[in-house]
Amino acid sequence: MTQTAPVTPDARVADPLAADLLERAADIVARARAAGADAAEAVVDLGRATSVNVRLGALEDVTRSEDRGLALRLFVGQRSASVSTSDFAPATLAALVERAVEMARLAPEDPNAGLAPADLLMRGPIPDLDLADPVEPEPEALRLRALATEDAARAVAGVSNSDGGSAGYSYAIHAMANSNGFAATYAASGHNISASVIAGEGERMQRDHDWHGARHIADLEDPEQVGRRAGQRAVERLDPQTVPGGQMPVLFDPRVAGGLMGHLIAAMGGPMIARGTSYLMGHEGAALFPADIFIDDDPLRLRATKSRPFDAEGLATHRSAIVRGGVIGDWLLDSASARKLGRLPTGHAKGGGVGTGNLTLRPGPLSRAALMADITDGLLITEVMGQGVDYVTGDYSRAASGFRIINGDVAGPVSGITIAGNLLGMFADLRAADDLNTRFANHVPTLRTDSLTVAGG
Repeated sequence: MTQTAPVTPDARVADPLAADLLERAADIVARARAAGADAAEAVVDLGRATSVNVRLGALEDVTRSEDRGLALRLFVGQRSASVSTSDFAPATLAALVERAVEMARLAPEDPNAGLAPADLLMRGPIPDLDLADPVEPEPEALRLRALATEDAARAVAGVSNSDGGSAGYSYAIHAMANSNGFAATYAASGHNISASVIAGEGERMQRDHDWHGARHIADLEDPEQVGRRAGQRAVERLDPQTVPGGQMPVLFDPRVAGGLMGHLIAAMGGPMIARGTSYLMGHEGAALFPADIFIDDDPLRLRATKSRPFDAEGLATHRSAIVRGGVIGDWLLDSASARKLGRLPTGHAKGGGVGTGNLTLRPGPLSRAALMADITDGLLITEVMGQGVDYVTGDYSRAASGFRIINGDVAGPVSGITIAGNLLGMFADLRAADDLNTRFANHVPTLRTDSLTVAGG
């Protein structure tokens, strides 16, 4: 069951450093108004990260970075400008504000420009999503974690070489304020481990990897488990074959199935809809999936990698239904696209566009083995390459590799193939297995579609 985030009154300014960043954001907004801006919004970010890389059991490098930045967006009437800096010196900030105001006065008018509506902004306490691990690992602890991950991968029979293992930690504080009265901040941490190894010799060599990340170290998978999976994947790819061309059933492993959800979310985004460049135009509220497909978005999930209490415009995030009983939900809107479409923003603004939090495609009733039991000749895809998605038409074409399915069983590895179809057709016959994978930001089980055409190498 998904945990529900409690609301804590002191979550808005959790520590003195966060409070200082929030004060800086509010101060730059006040400066912008004093310099002639009708409205302004400032974001101040501060972060630090440490990563350790090893290869063949030896330390390769230790990297430590500390970054800070301030981004200011302001409006003079319907004209806007955006500027940023990493220099917080008073003289620099004063010049930044003056320059931004002058830029806005020279910019073309945009009837859709402006801050999010004041009455929709998050007010009061924000939910404590437990995104920040208070313990920062020492570099030596990261080195041992990286070594353990790589050692486990190299110990798999058939692994012949290594691209290395890594372990890292990051911590960031995000503070935001605007002239409509919004001011809030939150912190988030991240731990990660990975290994990439090579199996076989000479022309038979195959490479694969595994990775895991979590907000808290307590939620990070064991390095041995991640490394062992990387080694096994590399060995399983040895001696790949190609396949005859033609239409055939295709299963997407959870490792790549989440990408299909990304293609859906992008096309449901307000900026694409407002420009008329989405293959989903005219399909809002339509039954595009089978009736047993449900996709939920939960940016308030505790300790999850894509959780956030408020969006990039200061609106509260919330749980929502992306697909319910096969029917897609409302468009995902930031303020600009909402104004153009004559609607209200939905709390999905993110990085100059829109985005969701933690997606979950609910598992189906069948195991993966049962889902492919009737396949005489098909594919299990474990890797896709390239950017072959046309968001205007929905046409989908990707280079891929994985395994052949013969008479309901996974046969040998395949590579050098291309899978092609149309996303609307793929969605229409999508079937989900019961093996929901919760290791990644998008929680997705194995997915099957019978509407793809395969071309061999």
